[in-house]
Amino acid sequence: MAPVAAAVGTAAALLSITSFAPQILKIWKEKDASSVSLRTYIVTVAGFACWVTYGLLIQAWPVIASNVACLLMSGAVLVMKWRFDRPR
Repeated sequence: MAPVAAAVGTAAALLSITSFAPQILKIWKEKDASSVSLRTYIVTVAGFACWVTYGLLIQAWPVIASNVACLLMSGAVLVMKWRFDRPR
């Protein structure tokens, strides 16, 4: 893989993974997930699970590793949605 492609891929993975951190911190701090869309995070978690499966099928470890991390982060948001959701 070309160094530029590796750098762009690494940056993309790190940005994707860390994009969930502000949402996780906000929910945890406020103990409120009422503003989070349940459907969005169900689809997001399912999408990352599919990416992990795809990575396993083609044995692409960068795809697997980055998407496992995203799956864990988006899964954390989903779990906190169920735990801290306040009825409207």
